[in-house]
Amino acid sequence: MHCQTEAAPRTCVDVHALEAVALAATRSAAVASYEWVGRYDQKAADAAATKAMREALAQAPGRGTVVIGEGEKDDAPMLFNGEIVGTGNGPDFDIAVDPLEGTSFCAKDLPGSLATIAFGEPGTLWSPGPGFYMDKIVVPPQAKNVVDLDDPPERTLANVAAALGKKVSELRVMIMDKPRHKNLIARVLQAGAAVQTPAGGDVGGSLAVLLPTLDVDLLLGVGGTPEGVMTAAAVRALGGGMLGRLAPQRDEEADAIRAAGMSLDRVYECDELAAGDAFFVATGVTGGTLLDRPRKCEGKTTCESLLISRGEIRYLTHTTFE
Repeated sequence: MHCQTEAAPRTCVDVHALEAVALAATRSAAVASYEWVGRYDQKAADAAATKAMREALAQAPGRGTVVIGEGEKDDAPMLFNGEIVGTGNGPDFDIAVDPLEGTSFCAKDLPGSLATIAFGEPGTLWSPGPGFYMDKIVVPPQAKNVVDLDDPPERTLANVAAALGKKVSELRVMIMDKPRHKNLIARVLQAGAAVQTPAGGDVGGSLAVLLPTLDVDLLLGVGGTPEGVMTAAAVRALGGGMLGRLAPQRDEEADAIRAAGMSLDRVYECDELAAGDAFFVATGVTGGTLLDRPRKCEGKTTCESLLISRGEIRYLTHTTFE
């Protein structure tokens, strides 16, 4: 992110300062929501995460605008679209956020729940308006130029396999286990690829494609638009490939998208979803293959976070004392 040039320019804040704020926000949200792990109360967990994240973002050195949040889609407590956070003493920046990605995982104490956020330059993170869901493809850098959302899954698998120097039978594909994906999963399996089908958490699924240690080759299917924009920030930072298209799941959603003058046919590339410098941060809530859960011991809490920024993947461990 860069300093802005205006008639009355704002103070320039180094990207490291904003990264530190984003890390503080996800860590605070993770610790707060962890108190609700296994209590089967999704709204309480969401509310705790949102409150903690909002308080942390209030300390941001600048003025952040929430471009897209998760609350409208899930009818949950939220950092609402258009909300302004930060001290105001510094540059403007965009925020895409889901304080608790995988609320059902948190409520049921299942692996995969994360506190997540992305920061971008002002005006660069895509706002889907009233669109809550989008069809998406996420691939590693080697396959970024061989995918098309209009291709059948069989062709997509063949093209990605060729780009990665693999056979289709060697591919591992991430598709959320949702009724809407029944036919897609069947076709991918019939083509010979292996499928991982988590119950939710498509940010984590997309990250599995981008992180070389997790052995996933591509993500397919329909997920949330907030998750899509945050994923785009990570994909852009690492040079991967992503395509997205609004995919309303109810007639009311489709009608609202059309009324807003938006197309249901347009395919957005990664550089349109995150059109400038951006970074992504996540902190583990319920553990899993990506990030560990918060650990409390002898008056201290240790969290594990992931920062994807400027072409780098960094894992960070942070300990706070009571």
